[in-house]
Amino acid sequence: MSDKLAESVEDDNSVTMLDVLQVENQLEEDAYAVLGASDDQNCTYNKGYIRQALYACKTCCSDKIRAAVCLACSFHCHEGHELVELYTKRHFRCDCGNSTFNGKQCNLEKLKSAINIENKYNQNFDGVYCTCARPYPDPEGDEDDMFQCTICEDWYHLKHLECDNGIPADNAYDEMICAGCMKQHNFLWKYASKYAVLRKSDVKSDVSENNEEIEVNQLSEGCQMPKQNCANTKGSCFWIEGWRAALCTCEECKSLYNEKGIAFLLDPKDSVQAYEEAGKMNKQESQYEKGMKALASMGHVQKLTAIEEYNNMKERLMQYLQKFAENKKVVREEDIKEFFSEMESKKRPKVTVPTYCR
Repeated sequence: MSDKLAESVEDDNSVTMLDVLQVENQLEEDAYAVLGASDDQNCTYNKGYIRQALYACKTCCSDKIRAAVCLACSFHCHEGHELVELYTKRHFRCDCGNSTFNGKQCNLEKLKSAINIENKYNQNFDGVYCTCARPYPDPEGDEDDMFQCTICEDWYHLKHLECDNGIPADNAYDEMICAGCMKQHNFLWKYASKYAVLRKSDVKSDVSENNEEIEVNQLSEGCQMPKQNCANTKGSCFWIEGWRAALCTCEECKSLYNEKGIAFLLDPKDSVQAYEEAGKMNKQESQYEKGMKALASMGHVQKLTAIEEYNNMKERLMQYLQKFAENKKVVREEDIKEFFSEMESKKRPKVTVPTYCR
C-alpha cells in the first residue's frame, strides 16, 4: 500500500473505493511525470544526449564503474537485476551494452560507441546521495526529505542544505541550487535578492511580475547582471519560477556560463519541470478516470453489487495482509499477485452437471 493509502487506513481504519481510485490516480500522475516522456520499448541511444529517466545496474557493473541505462533497457536488458533508480539526468546517452558492461550487449540497439564521452556521472550512480554520501532510503538513518540540485543534480537531505533561515514551503519556490554549487558559481548570488526565496516566510512570486524590467534588459546593450550580491551568500538557494529568464545573455555572460559548464540554465526545456510537463502530455486515461466512468455508467443495482464485491475484496485483502504484519514480513509483488489470482479463481463459475441430468 502507498503511504497515502496507509495514512487513510490509520485515520479511520477504513478504505473506500474512491480512496483507492484517488491514490491510484496520484501514483499514475507521479509516474507519468517522470516516465511519460520516456519510451519503454525502444532504447534512447539514437536520440543522442537528452534528459531522461535512468537506472544504474549494480549486477552488470562493479562498484568502481559508473554507468546507466534508459527505461527500455532496464526492462529488456536488465530485468531481475539490482537497479538503482536515478530519477532523471540531463544530457545523458544510454550506456547499455557499451564497454562499461563487460561484454554484455544491448538487446535493443547493437551498434553503440564504446563510451559516451559527454555523459557526466556523480555519486548517485553508486547509490549514494548528499554531502553525507548515504544511500536512500538510509537503513541506519532517520527519514528526511531530499531536494535535487538544479546544477549538479545530486540529492540533499534537508538538514544538509545549510539554510540558516529555514526551508521555504514547497509551493514557494521552483528550483533549488545546493550550497556547493552556489559557492562554485557565486555570481548567481547577484540574482538571488530579486529572484530567490531567501527566508522561510517569503511568499512565492514569479518573474512575470518583473516582465517589464526583463524586456528592457533584453533590449539594452551591455551586461545586465546585477552589480551587488544579496546580503546572505551562504548555503543553498531556492529560486522562484521563471528565474532563469532573468539571467543576462550578453556575450560575456554566455561565455562565463559555457566556461563553467552551466549554459543549460539558458535553455527553457532543460528544467525537470519542463520534462515532467512533457511527460504529463503523454498521459492516457487513468485508472481513476476509468473507474469513475464505469461507476457512472452502472445502474443502481449494478452499483450496489460492485460496492458489495469491493467490500468483500477489501475485507479479504486486509485479512491477508494482517498475516504479514503479525509475522513482520515484507509484502512482495508476488504476494499481491497470488492474492488476486486466488480471488479470480473463486469468482469463476463452477460448471458441474446436475445429478438429475442424463
